[in-house]
Amino acid sequence: MARDTTDDTPISSTEELAGWMAAGCKPRDKWRIGTEHEKFVFFTDSHEPVPYEGERSIRALLEGMASTLGWEPIIDAGKIIGLVEPTGAGAISLEPGGQFELSGAPLETIHQTCRESNAHLAQLQEIAEPLGIRFLGMGGSPAWSRAETPKMPKSRYDIMTRYMPKVGSQGLDMMYRTCTIQVNLDFSSEADMRRKMQLGMKLQPLATALFAASPFTEGKPNGLVSWRGDIWRDTDNQRSGQLPFVYSDDFGFMDYVEWALDVPMYFILRDGKYHEATHVTFRQFMNGALKGELAQPMPTMGDWTNHLGTLFPDARLKRFIEMRGADGGPWRRICALPAFWVGLLYDESAIQDALTLTRDWSLEEVNSLRDTTPREGLNARINGQSLRDIGREVLGISRKGLVNRAACNSEDSDESHFLAPLEESIARGTTLAEEMLALYNGRWNGSVDPVFVDYAY
Repeated sequence: MARDTTDDTPISSTEELAGWMAAGCKPRDKWRIGTEHEKFVFFTDSHEPVPYEGERSIRALLEGMASTLGWEPIIDAGKIIGLVEPTGAGAISLEPGGQFELSGAPLETIHQTCRESNAHLAQLQEIAEPLGIRFLGMGGSPAWSRAETPKMPKSRYDIMTRYMPKVGSQGLDMMYRTCTIQVNLDFSSEADMRRKMQLGMKLQPLATALFAASPFTEGKPNGLVSWRGDIWRDTDNQRSGQLPFVYSDDFGFMDYVEWALDVPMYFILRDGKYHEATHVTFRQFMNGALKGELAQPMPTMGDWTNHLGTLFPDARLKRFIEMRGADGGPWRRICALPAFWVGLLYDESAIQDALTLTRDWSLEEVNSLRDTTPREGLNARINGQSLRDIGREVLGISRKGLVNRAACNSEDSDESHFLAPLEESIARGTTLAEEMLALYNGRWNGSVDPVFVDYAY
C-alpha cells in the first residue's frame, strides 16, 4: 500500500463495515485487473543493497521518478516514501527493506497491465542507470543479511518492526527480505466473492510453487524453493495464512469483518502521525478502548481500511480480492501472475471447472500442502496428486478462461500466451528456484553473485 487512508467518516455499527466491503461489488463489464510487483534494489558495482539516503539512493530514485512522471510525492515525517499518480491510477511505494513496489492502475486486460509494468521498469532504468543501480526479480533476498539490509523511514514500519518478534519467528524477514507479485481482482456479488476467495485460498499453494524463486539466503542454498513461502508459515499467524471460515458454504462479508475485528491493530493515523495500537483489537477500539490515549479516540472508516491493509491472509478481502501467494520474479512472471488468476476467475466456465477440481480439498489438506510446498515445490502433493499434475490441469483451465475472454491486442493475440513461463515450468517439472540452484551448482560455481546479472531488470 502506497498511502494510508484518512477517511474521517465515523463508524456506528459492524454492519457498516460489511457494507463498505459489499460496495466493491461490480458488474462484469466493470471488473478490472490491478497488478503489484516488488523488486530488490542494488548497486551494480558491489551488488550491495541501496540505502535510503545519499547521492545514489532510494530517495534519489523516488525524486527522479517524481520529476520524470509528474506524480505526487508521499511524505512521512518530512521524508519522501512513495509517489502516487494524481488521478489515483497507480502508485510507487517502499517496502521496509527498500524493496521498490509498483501498485498498478486498475486495467481491463493483461496486455495493458503488462505494458504498464514494462513502462514502469523502463522509466526506472532511465533514472537508475546513471546512479549505478539495478533491480532484482526474486522472492527472497539472496545475499544480504538482515543487518546489511537498509531500513526505510516509514513510521508504520517502525511499529511493525517492534511488534513482529512478539508474534512469530520470521516476521522481520518477511518485512525486510522478501518480494512478491500480486494481483487484485473484482467480484460481482457476495456469492461471487465467496467462490473467488475459496479458490484463492485453495490454489494459493500452487501459485507459491509455480512462482517459487527464493532458494538462497545470505549467499547459500537454504533447502527451500520458496523461502518467502516458508517465512509466511510463522509470521503473525493471527492475521496470516488460511482462514477456516472462508471454507464455509455460507461465508460472507460479515464473517470476514468478525475475524478482522478481533485481530490486534498495528497503528492509528491521526493528523499525519502514526500512533501504535498493537495492544488493542479493532473491536476494542470500537468499544472505546483508546479513550484517554487519543484526542480522537473513536474509529473512522479510514481506520478500518488501514486495518484491513495490515491483515495478511493468503487471499485478502477489501473491496476487491488480493492474491498473495507468489514470489517476486523476472519480468515475464510479472505478467504471468495476473494471467493465471484472471483466466481462472474472470470466465464462468473456468471458475466452475476450478471449483469442481478443488471441491473436495479440506482446510486441513490445504494447510498441509501450504506447509510442504515451500520445500517440495511442484512435487508437493494433495489428495494423492502432485502440484505438477494439478498445475497442468489448472493451467489448462486458466488458458481456456483467457481464450474465452478473447481480450486481444492490436496483433489479434489473446492473453493466454502470458501463461507461457508457467507452462514451461510444468513441462520441465522444475520451479524457477530449481533452475537457479542448477546454475549455482554449475555455471555459477557455487556463487550467488551471478544472480545479480542473470535475474536483474
